Amino acid sequence: MTDDAVPDLRASDADREQVAGILRDALAEGRLDMEEFEERLDATYRARTYGELTPITRDLPAAGVTVPAVSLTKDPVAGPDWSGRIVGGEGSSTWAVAVMSGFQRKGRWTMPRRFTCLAFWGGGEIDLREANFADREVEINAIAIMGGVDVIVPPGVEVVVRGIGIMGGFDHREEGVPGEPGAPRVIVTGFALWGGVGVQRKLTRAEKLRIREERRQEKLERRSGPRELDEPPRRNWHGEH
Repeated sequence: MTDDAVPDLRASDADREQVAGILRDALAEGRLDMEEFEERLDATYRARTYGELTPITRDLPAAGVTVPAVSLTKDPVAGPDWSGRIVGGEGSSTWAVAVMSGFQRKGRWTMPRRFTCLAFWGGGEIDLREANFADREVEINAIAIMGGVDVIVPPGVEVVVRGIGIMGGFDHREEGVPGEPGAPRVIVTGFALWGGVGVQRKLTRAEKLRIREERRQEKLERRSGPRELDEPPRRNWHGEH
């Protein structure tokens, strides 16, 4: 039987057995689950013409056809190009003050070699996830008096905390995490009185969406994969034909 055969030409028993053999090979290789195999096998033995047989194996490799190899190992994901984010210069902003108010430095901005900020009865946020850096080592000098400053860094950045707290404190939880090759080093210094300076390590929104999409694709692939080999068939097709 060939693809260019006349669709209305009557099929022989040998043609049907040839199709059945392709289906059995596909079941053994995990290309078809038992339900699909049974449905297609029933259609095979009911078929009377080439036109009815051809669609049954259209998405399956025929005997002797080389199937493209599929890699079962996940390629390593390239890390960020930190060299492109060490840009030199003076930085977009070198200081900030929040007195009974707040300030933010986030998004696409350039972190200077030294950034000084004061939060008095207020709060501030210094977000470095999408920032460029004026140097490979930068310093944040934060003063929090009855207020707070939050420092957010991306994964891969080394953090060193050297601040002093009196009835307040500095967050040291992100210290000790080795930095990636070429990544900047962020030193947090300063003084906290009845206030605090927090340090958090977070992914960017785009990175979170990318990881969420990868996990969704992995779940879809697992659901569409072959069933377990020890799953009992719903009926014995060997005895039916």
